[in-house]
Amino acid sequence: MSLAPLFISHGAPDVLINGSPSHHALRTLQLAPETRAAVIISAHWEADPLRVAAAPAPKTIHDFGGFAPELYEAGYPSPGSPELAGALIERLREAGLPATADVERGLDHGAWIPMALIRPEADIPVIQISPARMRAR
Repeated sequence: MSLAPLFISHGAPDVLINGSPSHHALRTLQLAPETRAAVIISAHWEADPLRVAAAPAPKTIHDFGGFAPELYEAGYPSPGSPELAGALIERLREAGLPATADVERGLDHGAWIPMALIRPEADIPVIQISPARMRAR
């Protein structure tokens, strides 16, 4: 398994429709042709223990408010991959990180909006992982 990590700050959800420089920059990003899946950690989903989205067809979550109506009609119908999610959970556990599958979780805007610009075909599985909740000291 090879990984090519990339940090993407998506900005406001309307980057999908606003034609800003960020919109154009995300549209120019290219995944390698051999890319078979995308694994995304989004700050919009925190859980304890870590959770890995394992739905075969993750729904689009519109977890924002106050934007243009067309943004709420937009979606990203990428497939999921329960098999890949299971492999990720196994690797996380091997690394000492408790993790569990979440078969209900869809893709929040921190995942689907950048992917809609980077890979509009929605033709590869997108798996989202929650970071662990931060605990106050």
